[in-house]
Amino acid sequence: MSAPDQKLTQDDILSAVEGLVAAERDLIANMANISAVLFEALPRINWAGFYLHKEGELVLGPFQGRVACTRIAIGRGVCGTAAAERRTQRIDDVHSFPGHIACDAASASEIVLPLIRDGELLGVLDIDSPDPARFGPEEEAMLTKLVGLLLNA
Repeated sequence: MSAPDQKLTQDDILSAVEGLVAAERDLIANMANISAVLFEALPRINWAGFYLHKEGELVLGPFQGRVACTRIAIGRGVCGTAAAERRTQRIDDVHSFPGHIACDAASASEIVLPLIRDGELLGVLDIDSPDPARFGPEEEAMLTKLVGLLLNA
């Protein structure tokens, strides 16, 4: 990784994740390391992690950040909506999102990417920021590539 005050570029992040998943096939182990990479590398975030699809709901998986909601219903909040619609949710102001679940009151914006392999929903990657409109299209594209690396490991 880098020095604590030096953030990685998007290419650095993808390269780090590619190296991690090439060396490990276990999904949970890779999720744990990816959440650590994202939490260390992305500026202005306060949570990065995964929820796993289990028995019709999202259950907390590997993450970095404050204590989080343990279970989220499919279709509820930003994570549940991403899972239900099976498409990325990039929310500039979580407080205006209908049904937003405030696990951390400090979060102002959020991006959630569904994890879909062979048509099956495995879970979601969730990243929160205390800054409004923190996530843009370039970061969404990078995170989409990152999810692809994870799912193809």
